[in-house]
Amino acid sequence: MNRAKKFFISIWLIMFSIMSVQAISPGEKVNDFSLTDSRGNKHSLSDYQGKKAILLMFISTKCPVSNAYNQRLAKLYEDYAEKDIAILGINSNRNETADMINAHAAKNGFKFPILIDKNNVIADQLDAKVTPEAFLLSNGLTLLYHGHIDDSQREVQVKKTGLRDALNELLAGKQVTDKLTKPFGCSIKRIR
Repeated sequence: MNRAKKFFISIWLIMFSIMSVQAISPGEKVNDFSLTDSRGNKHSLSDYQGKKAILLMFISTKCPVSNAYNQRLAKLYEDYAEKDIAILGINSNRNETADMINAHAAKNGFKFPILIDKNNVIADQLDAKVTPEAFLLSNGLTLLYHGHIDDSQREVQVKKTGLRDALNELLAGKQVTDKLTKPFGCSIKRIR
């Protein structure tokens, strides 16, 4: 096979794989999964179905945007864990080790487990693209909210608190009004 033909076949395969990943939409059910956290403990979504909801947050140790949210992520845990919301961090970056994740969590006061998504399987399943990025699930694993934590990397410039609004509506027994917001941050460093 000549080089040009190999090149076009490679491009076609890449395009096909990109098109075959479909983002999950609010109202759709997320498949149960299991991941090991940075301390070696196994977690499954089904372990948390007794909670009011499950919050998944894709985060990074290296991304400056994700790191701008460190205090806000710790505060989210402080504000909502006692309200029966399961909060799990997920790190899908190929270039971040368990030791790096543990040191980062300790430095920033993260009390929630951070799951390691080797080979970005869960990031691909959910079509997570950036850090930070939030997915709020019902206890039946239905996606209720997907998007940003809030609308500005700089906390003093925040105008919309998408994730907190969704959590507060859920806890008040209301439907989540704004189910989809645009997440922003550093791209997840995927395995190729």
